[in-house]
Amino acid sequence: MRQVTIIGVGLIGGSFGMALRERLPSLLTDVRIVGCDTPETLAIARDCRFLDAIEPDPCLAVRGSDWVVLATPVGAIIDLIERIAPHLKPGVMVTDVGSTKVEVVAKAQAVFGASAALRFLAGHPMAGKETGGIEHATPDLFQGSAWLFTPLPGQDLTLPPFGEFVTAVESFGARTMAMDVNEHDRLCAWISHVPQLWSTALAAALVQEFGEDAPLLELGGRALKEMTRIAASPYSMWRDVALTNRTNLSDALLQMEQRLAHMRENLNTRDLAKEFEQAHRLKVKKA
Repeated sequence: MRQVTIIGVGLIGGSFGMALRERLPSLLTDVRIVGCDTPETLAIARDCRFLDAIEPDPCLAVRGSDWVVLATPVGAIIDLIERIAPHLKPGVMVTDVGSTKVEVVAKAQAVFGASAALRFLAGHPMAGKETGGIEHATPDLFQGSAWLFTPLPGQDLTLPPFGEFVTAVESFGARTMAMDVNEHDRLCAWISHVPQLWSTALAAALVQEFGEDAPLLELGGRALKEMTRIAASPYSMWRDVALTNRTNLSDALLQMEQRLAHMRENLNTRDLAKEFEQAHRLKVKKA
């Protein structure tokens, strides 16, 4: 391997590049890491010193690369797959970090055709912060987090070039897991996308009820701070999630609405206690 291109050097892409540089020095001997983003972001990324070259044009950035990592919002990932395909050299591995996978995989199969399983690896690191951008990137971002993959039919993640990438991700401290692409999107609607919208709704409701200048977070306890922390996440990222996982997300939100309505209607009955009892069954399983 001689070159890795990261398109989108924000929080996830920047952290990936930093982790590559710091955690895999033996793998990256004489390997160039090329960053692609807006000129403003690239100027900041250059000061972080994990990039060997910068290029704002993705079609130029991918030329000669062995790995191409698409670390942009999902809508841009779908567009980039088609845009960069004519400029990729034979044998290149393209992967992404999008938080929805069905539409991403469909685009990869449409663009790469019969060779898609040899060229594209659909991935999703379950890591992030409420604040994005290269300014918040860190090589430790993936430590202890899950990195999900949704293999294409016939794709073996233990064989080159995918095996090397999976090994690299695990060296970052991530726990890797493979699953069906449809199950991924249904699962993430519940464990990632609903929590984000829940936090956003709670924060928006508080502002509407008390005004934006009320010292709510100062007066509230730890639970309020934890539940509203991710409400600061940018709409620009979650817009694409909502558009590309709309059915799963709508179904999950409807179930949550029904459960909240049930709790509201049973504030003075034993059914409220049953809700607490069921909730207490949700526990972190030890490895």
